[in-house]
Amino acid sequence: MRRVLAPVLIAASLLVMGAASDPAERLADPAQEAHARRLFQQFRCVVCQNESIDDSDADLARDLRMIVRRQVAAGRSDAQIKSFMVERYGEFILLKPPFDAGNAILWATPALILVLGGAFFAFKARRRAELEAPLTSEEEQRLQALAGDEAPDTVPTKIGPRNLPGMT
Repeated sequence: MRRVLAPVLIAASLLVMGAASDPAERLADPAQEAHARRLFQQFRCVVCQNESIDDSDADLARDLRMIVRRQVAAGRSDAQIKSFMVERYGEFILLKPPFDAGNAILWATPALILVLGGAFFAFKARRRAELEAPLTSEEEQRLQALAGDEAPDTVPTKIGPRNLPGMT
């Protein structure tokens, strides 16, 4: 058992070390590194699309982390760094894009779909209720009058292809 477990543990530890970020990439000042890591959570990896650059292992995400680290080391503010990244990569780089006129339709579409869907189902339910409503007394009298005028007095007992009148 130990012969199997030892190589597995060694392989697992090598994989974990390989997944860790390169210490050479990190900023020397721990406060700046923490600042950069907070910013990493706000930018999207354009390769992975639903991961932040902090969570992504893609080469492009590593390059983006280096850009952010350089910006932080240069003393730029969060707003300046975001502005630089958006200018360079577009608003898609932001994991949480701002609400503005340019993307208002994207923010409003889910609510619009819910409202229109609710209105559609309310209309259908109201229409169904109108169609299934009981008859008024006037409608019942009219129906009985129509049924009484057209109803035959006697119903033939044997009707079928072989019992038609005139066919014997």
